[in-house]
Amino acid sequence: MSETVTRPLAQHLTMTGRSIRISSRNIDAVITSLALPIMIMTIFVYFFGGAISTGQEYLTYVTPGVLVLCSGFGAASTAQSVVGDMREGIIDRFRSMDVSGAAVLTGHTLASTTRNLLSTALVLAFAFAIGFRPSATAAGWLAAAALLASYILAISWLSATFGLLAKSPEAAAGFTFFMTFLPYPSSAFVPVGTMPSWLHAFSEHQPVTPVIESLRGLLLGLPVGHTPWLALAWCAGILAVSAAVSGALFRARTA
Repeated sequence: MSETVTRPLAQHLTMTGRSIRISSRNIDAVITSLALPIMIMTIFVYFFGGAISTGQEYLTYVTPGVLVLCSGFGAASTAQSVVGDMREGIIDRFRSMDVSGAAVLTGHTLASTTRNLLSTALVLAFAFAIGFRPSATAAGWLAAAALLASYILAISWLSATFGLLAKSPEAAAGFTFFMTFLPYPSSAFVPVGTMPSWLHAFSEHQPVTPVIESLRGLLLGLPVGHTPWLALAWCAGILAVSAAVSGALFRARTA
C-alpha cells in the first residue's frame, strides 16, 4: 500500500485512539451519558408508562427511542472535546507535525461513534433486564445496528461542527440541549398522532422520527416500508453537510 494512502490512514487511526483515551479519562461524562438514558427509561416505563397508550407494551414501544436519545447524549460531548482542542493550542502542535484537520475531526467523530455504540449496547442490555423482548431476525438486528451506527456518526460529526462554531465549553454545552431535546417532539415516547396538530408536521418530518420508526420496526419485526431509506438519507445529508462545513470552519480557524 502506497505512503499516500497509509499516512492519512495512520493519522486518522492515531487521532481516533487519542480521542478514545481522552474520553476514557473523563469518567463523569461517561457515567452521565449512561445513567441519564437509563434513568429516563425508568421514569417513562415505571412512572408514566401506565398512563400512556401506544397499542403495545410501553417498554417495547419506548426502547428504540431511548436508544436514540442515548446516542444524542454521547454525541453532544464531541462538541466540548473539539472546543478543548481549539482552545488548548494542541492544534498548532498537530499542524507542526503535518497532521491534517480531517484526521483530527475524524478522530473525534469515530471515537464518539465507538463510545456511543458501547453505551447504547449497555442501555439495550438494561432494557432486556427489565423485560424488553424484541422479535427481530438476524437481518433485522444487522440493519438496526447499521442504521444506529449511521445516525451516531452523522450527529457526532454535526456535534464536531458545533464545537468549531463555539468559542467556549459553555457554548458547546448548549448543543447538548439541542441533541437531547430533538427526540422528544418525535415518536420516541408517544405516537405522533397523539400530539397537537400544529406539531405533527415537525414531528413527522424531522430526522429523528424516521430513525426511531425504522429501529422500532426492525427490532420488533414490523413492516418498515421505505422508512429506513428515508432515515439513511437524513443521516447521509447531515454527515455530508457537517463534514463540508466543519472542514471549512477548521481551515478558517487555523489559518
